[in-house]
Amino acid sequence: MNIPSPRAGKKARIEIIPLIDIIFFLLATFVLVSLSMVKNQGVPVNLPTAATSTPQDRSAPSTVTLTARGEILFNRDVVSRKELTARLTALKAATPEPRVFINGDASAEFGQAVAVLDEARRLGITRIAIQTTLPPAP
Repeated sequence: MNIPSPRAGKKARIEIIPLIDIIFFLLATFVLVSLSMVKNQGVPVNLPTAATSTPQDRSAPSTVTLTARGEILFNRDVVSRKELTARLTALKAATPEPRVFINGDASAEFGQAVAVLDEARRLGITRIAIQTTLPPAP
């Protein structure tokens, strides 16, 4: 006697709705991770406030960070003043109009900030911005 199988009449199907859910989840994860990576260009410091600060174009910037402990960081790498000069020279040679953002702690030494600004200008870098935050609204 031949007993019919309940599977004999069904054909294999690929369910696409769960695949679409997975693809949207991966896309959202990729977008969120890539957005969070763009913002982390400097070392977190307590920026000084300025009422006249304006947003700047952040395409291909190089960041020099001055910490409250007196450290100098170029794109998150701790450097000495001589190394900073060498890196700024290499940046100027690689890019005709480099952008440099000075990102300093509010309690950092003012003389060090002026020295970094002076060194960048001496090397011919003219597109320099000092990062600040807006004061809190009253």
